[in-house]
Amino acid sequence: MSDLTGALWRKSSRSGNEGNCVEVADNLPVVVGVRDSKDVQGPALTFTVDAWRTFVTGVRADALS
Repeated sequence: MSDLTGALWRKSSRSGNEGNCVEVADNLPVVVGVRDSKDVQGPALTFTVDAWRTFVTGVRADALS
C-alpha cells in the first residue's frame, strides 16, 4: 500500500454536483492517488507518476477506446 500522507485531493473543475466524481491527488513525488469523492475515508487507487501521465495523455488523445 502506498503512503498518501500529505495528499491534496481535488475534483475536476468540470465536475457537477451529481456526486459521481473521483478525486485525484497528484502532488506527491512517487504516486498519484484516485478515490471516490463520496467515500473520502474509503480506499484509494494508486498509480505511479509515469502510469498516471500515460493514462491522462491517452484520455486527452481519445486513444483509450
